[in-house]
Amino acid sequence: MTLLRLGDLSRFISHAVIVGFTAGASVLLVLDQLKNVLGLKAQGEHHDHFVKRWILTMYYGGPVHVPTMYVALGTIAVALGLRWINRRYKLALPELLLAIIAAGLAVWHWDLADQGVKLIDKVPRILPSFESPHWDWGLVRQLAPSAAAVGMLGLLEAIAMAKSIAAKTEQKLDINQQCLSEGLANLTGSFFQCFPGSGSLTRSYINHQAGAATQWSGVICAAMVGLTILLFAPLAQFIPKAALAGVLMVTATRMVDVAGIRYHCRATKFDAIIVAATALSAVLVSVEFCILVGTILSFLMYVPRAARVEMQELVITDNHRIRERNDGDVPSDKLRIYNFEGELFFGSSPEFESHLEQIEEEIDADLRILILRVKHLRNPDAVCMHLLAEFIEETEARGVVVCLTGVRGGFYLTLKKVGIVELLGDERVFREVPRDWTSTVAAIAWAHRQLGDDLSGDALPPDEESVVVRDWHFTI
Repeated sequence: MTLLRLGDLSRFISHAVIVGFTAGASVLLVLDQLKNVLGLKAQGEHHDHFVKRWILTMYYGGPVHVPTMYVALGTIAVALGLRWINRRYKLALPELLLAIIAAGLAVWHWDLADQGVKLIDKVPRILPSFESPHWDWGLVRQLAPSAAAVGMLGLLEAIAMAKSIAAKTEQKLDINQQCLSEGLANLTGSFFQCFPGSGSLTRSYINHQAGAATQWSGVICAAMVGLTILLFAPLAQFIPKAALAGVLMVTATRMVDVAGIRYHCRATKFDAIIVAATALSAVLVSVEFCILVGTILSFLMYVPRAARVEMQELVITDNHRIRERNDGDVPSDKLRIYNFEGELFFGSSPEFESHLEQIEEEIDADLRILILRVKHLRNPDAVCMHLLAEFIEETEARGVVVCLTGVRGGFYLTLKKVGIVELLGDERVFREVPRDWTSTVAAIAWAHRQLGDDLSGDALPPDEESVVVRDWHFTI
């Protein structure tokens, strides 16, 4: 992915997806840690859906264990208190670490473990050893699809997490570097019996909230984890699960971008739906797949909006202005002008064809010249080019001359390749030049020369062509 620069495709993940992902993950984290805060016993099987397991735990997990709840609430209080002190006196105390240490000391001093406060499992004082992976091509073929899925989901989660934090720190991301880093990390980890790794939303936010500012924070964190295991592993058994749950609760509440949610919900219904769908799917489906849900929904909602081609009829006013036609405007009998705007690809072909049919219906026996302004038509494809060619052939068969104006470089090359330039002739394809509307003015001047005295209504006589080109003003 890094070599092919496929990380650039991440720009198609809407920021509304990131906001929804962060909110959903935060809610999921709070719900998941609630059992550890209240001292409930987890219920349900591991293959059951999270919501089912959570409901079973809340109803059948036993009564609230008061000492456990006090430990969790005390940890939260210490963390919030230290955060207030840091802000008030501009200090840099490690609030979350000190809160966990305080909880561990409380468990040790008052023997809370004997009162039922659950501690984390004993941590062995060893590091993973180097061992070359066992190669079995049969296993490679068997595991490759699942490995690809794990890798893609992990990468999506890491990208979403990175974008979420970058939105707070206003840093620029290099997603291709993210792909390279994650690939190399997993490749190296395979020589130390590691699980497949990815960026973690909770760990990254805790790292960020602790003051991390560069990528080196991850390296330092890993080194400190290794050092802690070697030096202080036996002490870890005094860390209560409730304290870790309290720290995660604090982190989860800070993760929610309330301002971002409010902004997206106010902006458009499109953004509001994406945020809500992504957040809900994080809880109701899974935090890994919610990004896919949000991204796919973004495409499903965006493509119909992108496949739009708008058309306006333009008129020439008495004071030499071109603007959109209003209900009371009477266009010239001999000359009609239409302006198009939008993406001209297969998805928009039905709407483009409908506009062309509308023009055909409005053509009467007096019409001599038809000008189509195509400056704001983008990304033409074969389907729409075929529709345009057919329209030109049918219109000219009825004795109406068709001109194209505002033709840009790439659009002109496409017209030339499909034969439309040859069909019209270069003199009727007016290419766009730096001055706004100049090609349209040139087309009108050309129409004056063709129609001469036969041009009536709001047009100017041929001898004033230089005035037309120099002094006309155009507004849309």
